[in-house]
Amino acid sequence: MQTRNKFLDDMSQLMTNAMGVAQGAKTEAETAMKSLMDRWLADRDFVTREEFDAVRLMAQKAREENEALKARLDALEKSAK
Repeated sequence: MQTRNKFLDDMSQLMTNAMGVAQGAKTEAETAMKSLMDRWLADRDFVTREEFDAVRLMAQKAREENEALKARLDALEKSAK
């Protein structure tokens, strides 16, 4: 039968607790860095991906409408001649 060594049990518990603290610190640092980057980007008037995609879709729709109107105008000019 094997007896448990109190010192090794205490060291094991200490290492387990240290890993938990390190993981918590890592998560907190990631959250702080993300918050800092979000503020930095907002201060520079960068747009979000969602805003960029919305404007891109609006531009694409306007381009398509413009092409359709040009085709109508060309057809009207052709029929007027």
